[in-house]
Order: sequence, then C-alpha cells, then structure tokens
Amino acid sequence: MGSQMPDGGPKQPNGAREAQILALLQEAGAALTPGEVTERLGGELTYSSVVTILTRMHTKQLLTRARHGRAFAYAPVTDDAGFAARRMRTVLDERPDRQAVLARFAGELSRSDADLLRQLLDLDR
Repeated sequence: MGSQMPDGGPKQPNGAREAQILALLQEAGAALTPGEVTERLGGELTYSSVVTILTRMHTKQLLTRARHGRAFAYAPVTDDAGFAARRMRTVLDERPDRQAVLARFAGELSRSDADLLRQLLDLDR
C-alpha cells in the first residue's frame, strides 16, 4: 500500500502535483482561485497544500496571478507546447556545448520531424 499524505491524498513527487494542477488550469481555460482548484481536484489535496503548490509554480514563472476578491486567481503563462519548448530551451541552456547538443538532437530526429523543423526554421527567415 502506498504512503499517504496528511491531507489524505496519495504521496506524489512535487513535479507530479504541479503537472496535475497545470493540466487542470489549462483545461479550465480561465484563471482559477486556490479554492476552485481544490474543489476540482475532488479533495485530493487540502486548500493550504494547493496554495503552496500554486505559489511555488508562480515563483517558477509557470503561472500568472491576479487578485480575485480576497484571493489570487492563477492561470498558466503558456500552453502545453510552450511549456515543452521552455523545458527544451532550459536543458539546452544548462549544457556548455550547445552545438554538440543541437547536433545530437537533430541527428536523432525522424525524417518527418527534421523536415518539419526545416520548414519552421525557414519561416523565420
């Protein structure tokens, strides 16, 4: 049997909880307050846990927030494709040899993905 969090939800890595909440916010199509997120999670997490996760995600610049009454309402800064692109850029920025990383990445692309990348790069010219 898996371990339980004090709030009753199954213990998951922080990244998994963040991904779950990010998906929920993306599906909502509008900014949500911590109370609304807690409700949509169906009691998996306490209100205070949701506030902590949303605040951490805002600090990481994954979410925007705006006052909504006495609380903040949170929304993703970009869509799923935008987040994937940010992760790729972060990985690239963390490596000392960008050319080697890009060469390896390009060399491992399928022919159709390589063709698509060429088309996208040509659009920028």
